[in-house]
Order: sequence, then C-alpha cells, then structure tokens
Amino acid sequence: MRALVVEDEVKMAALIRRGLVEEGYAADVARTGEEALWMARATPYDAIVLDVMLPGRNGLEVCRSLRESGVWSPILMLTARDGVEDKVSGLDSGADDYLSKPFSFAELLARLRALTRRGPSERPAVLEVGTLRLDPATRQAWRGEAEVELSAKEFALLETFMRNAGDVLTRLDLLEHAWDYGYENRSNVVDVYVRYLRAKIDRPFGVDSIETVRGVGYRLRRDGGG
Repeated sequence: MRALVVEDEVKMAALIRRGLVEEGYAADVARTGEEALWMARATPYDAIVLDVMLPGRNGLEVCRSLRESGVWSPILMLTARDGVEDKVSGLDSGADDYLSKPFSFAELLARLRALTRRGPSERPAVLEVGTLRLDPATRQAWRGEAEVELSAKEFALLETFMRNAGDVLTRLDLLEHAWDYGYENRSNVVDVYVRYLRAKIDRPFGVDSIETVRGVGYRLRRDGGG
C-alpha cells in the first residue's frame, strides 16, 4: 500500500513515515498544502494522512480541492484540536476519518487499514485469491494452510496484486503502489521482486499464479494459481 503523509512538522512527519515503512507501506511526505495537491493528483495513493494545520493552504482546503478535482483516495485527518466543530469541518470537507493529536501509532495504523478496505464495495479484512490468503493487519500470508514468510516489500507487492486480481498491472502501476518516490522508475526493481515473490508463493507449491504479460507488465490470476 502507498500512502502520502502531509505534515509540516519535520519530526512528526519523519516518525509517521518511518512507522509506515516499517509496516510495509511505501510512504511519501509533503510539507505544504500546495505540495500535497500536486503529489496526490499525480499519484494514486491508497491513503492520505493529512494534517489540518499547514502553511499556505490548510488541510481542510487541501481536502476540499482534492475532492473537487476527482481525487478519492481515503483521507485520514490529523489535528491538535479535538472539538466537535473541528471534526465536523474536517469530515464535511471530504475527509473519511479524523484523528486527534496526540495519538497512538497503533490506532493510526488501524484506522488506515479500515479506510483502505473501503471502496465502491466493502473490502474484506483478509484478502483471498484462490488458495492465497493475506491479512494486512497481522502482516501474514498463506498458500493453503502453509504460512509464507515475506519481506515487507514482498508483502506490499503481493497485496497490490491481490487487490487487483485478474487485472494487468504495468510496472509503473506496481511502483506507484508498492514503492515511494525514492525509487527510480526506470530500474528493474519490480522484476526482481516479482521473481522473489514467485519463489515463495508459487514455486514451492507447484503453481504459477503471477503471469507475465509481455510488453505490458504482470497479472495475478483470478484463481490465484489454484
């Protein structure tokens, strides 16, 4: 999953980003409202953590502008103010949830997981594609009854595939959801990690779930390889 953290306090932004990365997220940081607007419009983020108090355009204005321009990534608003009116203003501007500072990082993660399950239809807490299962909350994955040990990046890549089972994903699609801006789009990092993933979820079980679509990218079969 790829998240955008919009926070002008350098220490707070670094702490949130580091925590998300440790949990397997790809996380980018924007420090102003204007920066957040162009980043969120240019990249299909799975979630946005948006502070209300920002230099220039504040979080409420940013949220409203994103919704008006058709960006519907789930937005979790952060604020040092916890009055009912402030929460109503945040939700009315288009935010999906609201978290008051100070907060526990465990609660922030839980709220992000809940938000990313929402969409045109409610998403299940545990993803299942064929005999593949993945639990974003516990960071566990299984092929049948066998648990598969995955690195944080392998987990993020598999989650992206499973949320889009049957769809052809380009290398750019995979980069946008599983890697942050620190990675160079022209690198072969996607191909390398697809090989790693196949070696763990396919080869030991004699199946072939991740298909190469020549000249385009990759696709996880809808049956998960059986």
